[in-house]
Amino acid sequence: MSALTLLPDEISRFQKQVWDFYNQNGRSFPWRNLSDSYAVLVSEMMLQQTQTLRVLPKYTEWMRVFPTAQALAQAPLSEVLSLWNGLGYNRRAVFLQKACQYVCDEFGGIFPTSQESLEKLPGVGPYTAGAVSTFAHNLPNIFIETNIRSVYIHFFFADSTEKVSDRDIEALVRQTLDAERPREWYYALMDLGADIKKRLPNPSRKSKQYARQSRFEGSLRQARGAILRQLAEKKRVTLSEVSRYESVDIARLEKAAEKLIAEHLIAESGDVYTIPD
Repeated sequence: MSALTLLPDEISRFQKQVWDFYNQNGRSFPWRNLSDSYAVLVSEMMLQQTQTLRVLPKYTEWMRVFPTAQALAQAPLSEVLSLWNGLGYNRRAVFLQKACQYVCDEFGGIFPTSQESLEKLPGVGPYTAGAVSTFAHNLPNIFIETNIRSVYIHFFFADSTEKVSDRDIEALVRQTLDAERPREWYYALMDLGADIKKRLPNPSRKSKQYARQSRFEGSLRQARGAILRQLAEKKRVTLSEVSRYESVDIARLEKAAEKLIAEHLIAESGDVYTIPD
């Protein structure tokens, strides 16, 4: 599929539709309109593959306990994972702490502002780097996430019989970006995308990047979460205890424990597991 080139009136019409929706239906979140890169990074890491309603109370509590990058960088891993408990994908918490440790070690606790510099932080990819740079500093970066992707597929590829690549979408994002208000522009796109997905079949199913999330029940993800949840509560557990409290079979717990040990998220001594600090 060749990239679309929009005419000026097409760009203006599209921008007006997005802004009109946002002006009437824009959402408000505690991580919006902040100039604190750390706070924005926390929100972006939490929001990856996690619903906003689940993130809201966790974000508020997180910022109360770890208000700065320095506070998070110095915290015991067990405390970090305990507070993250309930969000899933615990590696995000580890990457978040490592990113803060890197910033404290290399930049004295002050986050860089450019997308390129932010991409050098542990666990920070192109989207997260662009989002933090734009949302914290109002810089006109180009990035895509699921709601943004849905907007562009809905408006420009609704009748396409081919799968849409992010390269094609990125070309449109670049053409239509409101460079004077990039922060709010992306807020508007995300809010419109979330609304579209509530009202219509998910447009992102037409994306080449679309992949249906694997079933959670009976998965290795469930077993990983069970181990870390029990460790967050009890500090020291055996897999037999985890199996009894979480109703997860031992075989899956053993496989999950092996991976968690390899990732340095847990440690084993005999048959007892702990979170290393």
